Amino acid sequence: MTILVTGATGRVGRHVVEQFVKRDAKVRVLTRDPSKAGFPAGVDVVQGDLLDIDALRKAFAGIRTLFLLNAVTGDEFTQCLVTLNVARKAGVERVVYLSVFDADRAVNVPHFAVKFGAERMLEAMDFSATILRPSYFIDNEAMIKDVILQHGVYPMPIGSKGVAMVDARDIAEVAAIELIRRDAAPGKLPIETINVVGPDTLTGADVAAIWTDVLGRPVAYGGDDPSGFEANMATFMPKWQAYEMRLMAERWVSDGMIPETGDAERLTTILGRPLHAYRDFAAGIAGSEKAATA
Repeated sequence: MTILVTGATGRVGRHVVEQFVKRDAKVRVLTRDPSKAGFPAGVDVVQGDLLDIDALRKAFAGIRTLFLLNAVTGDEFTQCLVTLNVARKAGVERVVYLSVFDADRAVNVPHFAVKFGAERMLEAMDFSATILRPSYFIDNEAMIKDVILQHGVYPMPIGSKGVAMVDARDIAEVAAIELIRRDAAPGKLPIETINVVGPDTLTGADVAAIWTDVLGRPVAYGGDDPSGFEANMATFMPKWQAYEMRLMAERWVSDGMIPETGDAERLTTILGRPLHAYRDFAAGIAGSEKAATA
């Protein structure tokens, strides 16, 4: 059957759609502006968002499996609860939900608490669900590459506990595999939770050392104080959201994002290949910089 993907124009969602196209799976997307989406031919597109009830009902027609990804916004929880209620009324019973690593523990971080609330709703409403809990996205580092390249400082306050950063492509492929598996199952499957992590658990000092190596010049770790991080985030997002990012950074410092035993191995088994590594991302950025200055 056709699978519905929300958040389809973002870093993870777009890769999920690409995975469906590669696998010749039927996919429908819900997006605010189809003219800017640029999806391949064959992708069914419905215009709307997660608070547009009429659009949701149209998007869910003939659907039994949903990939639910909604962005960090002030009304994220409302979007999620409305979507799941409309989905249930439409007959959707199978869901892959993009949560976050340690959603059940880092409940002082608003969007972590929201996602844990959504996990509880999936269970309470008896959905057949895979809950994906990704750690910090490697792709986020594109926002700070200029600081690294121009100032020789790795500025993300990720601390000394360790964070198993994950590539969005790995998250998306695991999501696509789980969606197809659940959609093809003859009946409802039990709820499962999968930590989606990278192959290496890295500290701030570790990441600075990787950049030093790939660039061939010193890169220092900027330290654990999240004040500068919050101030920088506040230059391009609302202050409440920048503060929320600070709270998340404080959790990196206090707890890290440390995989459980077997997490990475489980993912490589699902994917049938190695996970993308942080060093490969950094080497790609370094290679592009060297080519530009050659």
